[in-house]
Amino acid sequence: MEKKLAVVVGAGKGMGVNIAKVFGMHDFKVAMLARNLDKLEPLTDELKTQGIEAYTYAADAASTESLTAAFQKIRQEHGSVDVLIYNAAILTAGFPTKLQSSDLMEHYQVDVASALHSANLVLPEQIAKGSGAILFTGGGFALYPMAEYTCVSVDKAALRALTFALSQEVKEKGVYVGIVTIMGSIAPGTHYDPADIAEKYWELYEKQEDIEYVFK
Repeated sequence: MEKKLAVVVGAGKGMGVNIAKVFGMHDFKVAMLARNLDKLEPLTDELKTQGIEAYTYAADAASTESLTAAFQKIRQEHGSVDVLIYNAAILTAGFPTKLQSSDLMEHYQVDVASALHSANLVLPEQIAKGSGAILFTGGGFALYPMAEYTCVSVDKAALRALTFALSQEVKEKGVYVGIVTIMGSIAPGTHYDPADIAEKYWELYEKQEDIEYVFK
């Protein structure tokens, strides 16, 4: 039986590779997308040593053209995407009065607009099959905005709203949409260990009951 495919956009040594590992350990094949393959390929090799079928693709979340090309290649090589996890974000600080509108739009493209673009790249096939899932990485700033991280606060709030709106639209078509809202700073060996948080993505996918899991 052909393995299901999970795609992680914005893969790295933190949440991305841990999410891929969780789905891989549940017999998914995983494709990880990032701008820098030199940093990503050692993580992929690590997954392979654990018996996980893993692949890497170069893609820049700031460019819809780059994402489209990467997903086209994935579709050609592995078929349709069963689960999309969008984990890309720009997490730099900035107070409102220190930001230009162009700064806000640059962040928004990566944090929100490209999340929607990625979802729309996989949704037609998921809807046609009547099954599939889309998961987003949210953040506590969506609920408790901080002036020092204005762009992150605005974008995580927008991503959360997008999640709920998209879920309303596609739930009856057989596609599950959810978000893991992380209320603290991700770091191994802490309460916000990425390995522990990654389990919640699988939990949301497996149960497909709640739209949001707040990790606090």
